[in-house]
Amino acid sequence: MKKHKWLSYVLWILFTEGVGFLSGWLTREGSQLYSQTIVKPPLSPPAIVFPIVWAILFVLMGIGAARIYLAEPSPERTRGLRIFLLQLAFNFFWSILFFNFQVFGIALIWLLILWGLILWMIFTFRQVDPLAAWLQVPYLLWVSFAAYLNFGVWRLN
Repeated sequence: MKKHKWLSYVLWILFTEGVGFLSGWLTREGSQLYSQTIVKPPLSPPAIVFPIVWAILFVLMGIGAARIYLAEPSPERTRGLRIFLLQLAFNFFWSILFFNFQVFGIALIWLLILWGLILWMIFTFRQVDPLAAWLQVPYLLWVSFAAYLNFGVWRLN
C-alpha cells in the first residue's frame, strides 16, 4: 500500500476536475450562444444541471483513477490509467467541438468514440479494482444521455 493514500485521491480528483473546469471555461461563450440559439430535443435538462452533474462525475472519475493508481503495478493498471487519460482528453475536446464549433455531427461521432473508450476503461478498471469500474457507470450512463441530446441537437439544427 502506498503512503499518503488520501493525497493520491485529492490529486486525481483535482486533476480530473481541473480538466472539466478548463473545458467549461474554454466553452463558456459557446455554451451561452448554444443556450440562446439552438433548438433542443425533448428531455433537455435546464442548463444549471450540466455543471452539477459533471462536477459529480469528475469526482467519481478521479476516485476511480486514484484507486487504479494505488493498485499494485501491473500491465492492466498501466493500461487502465492510459485509457483513463485518453477518454479524459476525448471528453475535454467534445465540449469544444460541440459548443464552440457547433459541428454537431462530428461531435456526435466524437462522443460515440468517447462512449466506447469509457466502456473499455470500465472493463480494464474491473480487472484491477471492481469498485473503480463501478464508479464509472454513472459516467457511461450520462454520456449515453448526452449522445441522445447531441443526436437531437444535430437533427433539429
